[in-house]
Amino acid sequence: MKEREPHIDRHSALSGHGCSSHYKEIEIGISELEKSNMTEYRSFLLFFVASLSGIHSCTGISWLGLTVNGSSVGWNQTHHCRLLDGLVPDQLQLCKRNLELMHSIVHAAKLTKSACQGTFSDMRWNCSSIESAPHFTPDLAKGTREAAFVFSLAAAVVSHAIARACASGDLPSCSCAPAPSEQAAPDFRWGGCGDNVRYGLQMGSAFSDAPMRNRRSSPQAFRLMQLHNNAVGRQALTDALEMKCKCHGVSGSCSVKTCWKGLQDINSISADLKSKYLSATKVIPRQIGTRRQLVPREMDVRPVGENELVYLVSSPDYCSLNSKLGSLGTTDRQCNKTATGSESCGLMCCGRGYNAYTEVLVERCQCKYHWCCYVSCKTCHRTVERYVCK
Repeated sequence: MKEREPHIDRHSALSGHGCSSHYKEIEIGISELEKSNMTEYRSFLLFFVASLSGIHSCTGISWLGLTVNGSSVGWNQTHHCRLLDGLVPDQLQLCKRNLELMHSIVHAAKLTKSACQGTFSDMRWNCSSIESAPHFTPDLAKGTREAAFVFSLAAAVVSHAIARACASGDLPSCSCAPAPSEQAAPDFRWGGCGDNVRYGLQMGSAFSDAPMRNRRSSPQAFRLMQLHNNAVGRQALTDALEMKCKCHGVSGSCSVKTCWKGLQDINSISADLKSKYLSATKVIPRQIGTRRQLVPREMDVRPVGENELVYLVSSPDYCSLNSKLGSLGTTDRQCNKTATGSESCGLMCCGRGYNAYTEVLVERCQCKYHWCCYVSCKTCHRTVERYVCK
């Protein structure tokens, strides 16, 4: 099937959300401070990014709020595109002209939330920041390391969902990926239905990058940061493309093997981005020639790599409850008494100690198969000890 050319309106202007005048004042201030001295400039940089904490509609990931009510509509009428107020004009136009994509984008919003929370369940920050999307905690409205991860993951997942939807036949505008260009080896042949990563990247980037491509949407440093991190997420998606095969032959002899290129699951991509999160680079904006670019804050650090996540502002330690910083604290979080990693009681509880309690688990046990054809089991009780942070 020939892919239909996607409809993307690249000339829509962002209509405010109450952010434009605020951001204009900030960027004027940055420009003046850059002319004075770097110390004052860095201090002001921290201030202006912190000031983003109250502007949740401008984070660029408001579409994650589709987890709330996105599944309740059929996405067959253009007025459904106004279901989420946080969508910027370019996203609204893409929605109206490509309504069939919205089921995949709603699915991507759900996958982003579950993958993020699953990947960080063993750390102080457990991705609770997106629990109430499209309303986010202040840490995601700043240029933190956590914001870098969420943006990159969301960008990867939306392209992943679209690529998979193409291969499964859920989208009329695309189909399976074309056969790989490399020559097949003697022991297999190209066939099957590969995930259409090219189309997924094309439409996914148009949707997820839209909020950051308008100059009035947020300060330039924040936009540069998140556009970079979106690209890192999509590169992680591309790197997750692998060869998958199916055997044919008598009694599974695999005399003939058909192969195609398919994507790894989202949890694998999320784990890859978590490792990039742990080694992310703190950056500052700098004028280099005619372009504004992000460079490492520490001058002796090598230039920022294309596969590295970047952030502007240091994160809170997430040990104590602090709503202004977006920290829920770790009180009552479960920890592992015998572990040595981030889930250990020492690290998870931030040195406050922990409480122990016992829990009785009811499980099926001693199951037996009876001919024919049922299984009978006994009910067993097992007592386990749990630990939660003080």
